Order: sequence, then structure tokens, then C-alpha cells
Amino acid sequence: MQIDLRSDTFTKPSTAMLNAMFTAKVGDDVFGEDPSVNYLEALAADMFGLEASIFCPSGTMTNQIAIKCHTQPGDEVICDELSHVYQFEGGGIAFNSASSVKLLQGDRGRITAALISASINNKFDVHKSNSSLVSLENTTNFGGGACYNFEEIIKIKEVCFQHNLKLHLDGARLFNALVAKGETPKQYGEIFDSISICLSKGLGTPVGSLLLGNQNLIKKAKRIRKVFGGGMRQAGFLAAAGTHALQNNIERLTYDHVAAKEIARALIEKDFIGKIMPVETNIIIFEVINSCTPKELVERLKQDDILCLAISPTQVRMVTHLDVTKEMLKKLIQVIEAL
Repeated sequence: MQIDLRSDTFTKPSTAMLNAMFTAKVGDDVFGEDPSVNYLEALAADMFGLEASIFCPSGTMTNQIAIKCHTQPGDEVICDELSHVYQFEGGGIAFNSASSVKLLQGDRGRITAALISASINNKFDVHKSNSSLVSLENTTNFGGGACYNFEEIIKIKEVCFQHNLKLHLDGARLFNALVAKGETPKQYGEIFDSISICLSKGLGTPVGSLLLGNQNLIKKAKRIRKVFGGGMRQAGFLAAAGTHALQNNIERLTYDHVAAKEIARALIEKDFIGKIMPVETNIIIFEVINSCTPKELVERLKQDDILCLAISPTQVRMVTHLDVTKEMLKKLIQVIEAL
């Protein structure tokens, strides 16, 4: 029994999801004629109270499309220094949008209205790039799955409005935040100019992300997706998995959060475990100290068919997801306790 905690992207489709995929009605999505894609895009847009959405292969693509929609060459994107859009998207902001980045040092990947306000360039100073976009990430990946306080997001939106900046959300794990904080998709739809959501992380689909916004944004996004090479044909087989996920796999995220907290409680009892980031959702990031190193701990756990990641010279990450059963959780905790 292998327990894979490297990421929530390692899930396999359930039987029910596979059945939805096998029976999907499909067409050519580049021509706008795939009914399953059209249904998924409309479903997601309606959930967030937004006008439209576009289905793409990955969250990196939806993020990069959004950034290109909101910026011009020479503009500047403001985000936290741990942001996925900066750290883990292959330099895409520079390569795709010819924009620079202003990195802010927030709290576990979360920035504040005050930090943003102080960082905006004077638009009349020709020496400076034009601040045009703020990008937030919720939950924060390398912030240990931390969630934004929604009241702070409202304050950030006000700063953006005052300075004529667009506001994008990298919501790769947004549904984890919604479940953890008791918030609704429509609250976010009212705030952000664009929202990227991943279907292939906590929601368990094999492939796919959505970019949501108004009609004009999505019309522009379709052209950029084409330029990026992201047009898909009978994509309805994948879209059907996304529809199944949105209709069946959101509320169950609560269990992933409970499981993550149980793992953290077991870890903190060990003398070779240092600081554990507060566990709010499904990500556990912890320090390995004393005579053990992260790589050594990862290799030791691998001997018991438990997979996780050493993400720095001092830290290990574990991520719970829908393929981590109660039986697996019990075994994992027993292994940790015996270390």
C-alpha cells in the first residue's frame, strides 16, 4: 500500500469520474462545439457569479494567460516572493508578458493592502515600470496551505481600485480555502478581475484548470490560449472529469484538512522535527532538525512506501488528498510514531 504525499496532483480518477469521462459528449472545442467543455465553463462561471470561463490544460497556463491579459510589455506585477506565478512557472511572466515583478515579503505567502500600497510605482515616473497587476495566491503552496483573511482581500481590492490596478487570484487550491474558512465562490467572484482554479489538485481530476472573468477577458484569453498552443479538440473527456469534481469533490476536502492536522500532531512529538507551519488546509511543511536531514527522512519513509518531498535543505512537505484513505492515514501515523 503506497501512500503518496508528494502532492495532491498524484490522485487517480475514481470509478465514478471515469464513467463520467467515458460517457461524455464531445465535439471540437477550438470551434466552440464541445458540449462537455461548454457545460463545465458555464458551471464554473455560474458558481463564482462571473460571466464566462475558459478551460485550459494547466493552472500555469491559466495564470499566465491572465497575466498577459492584464499587462502590457514593460508593466509590473506585484506579488509575494513565494508566489507560484513567480517561483514555479518557468519565468513565464517575463517570457510571455515581457513584464517585471515586484516581490513582497508577506506572511507565509500572503501580502497585505498596506504592503501593496507602499510598493506601487509612481505612474508619472518614466524611470519606473508601470504597476498594473496584483496577483494573490490562496491557499499558498509554499506557505503551508495558508488562507487569506477575506477582509484583507477586500482592503487589497480597494487599493487596486484606487490605483487602477487589476487583481488576479491564483486559486490553484481555492476550494481548500473556501471549505476551511466557510466562504463562497461568489464572494471571490465579486472581488477579483480574474480567477484561476485547478481541477487537478484537491478536486482530483487528471488534467485541467479554468480561468474565470468577464466576457471581454475570456474572449481575449481564448486568443492568448491559442497563441500559447493550448487549444484542445475533444477536450470534453477531460471537462467531464472537471464537472464531476465540482459537483462531488468539494465538501470532502474537509477530511483532507483533518488528516493533515492529525499528521502534524504525530510529527510534533518527534525530537527530530522542528517548526511545523500552522496547518490550515491540506499541506504540512515542517523542519527536520538534530541528527536527521530532510533527504534522510524522505528516504526512511520511502522504505515504508510513504512518499513525500524534501523542499529545502531544512524542510519536508506532505500533502493530503482524496486518495489518502483512513487506512493509509492510520499506517502513516504508526510509522511516524515508530521512527
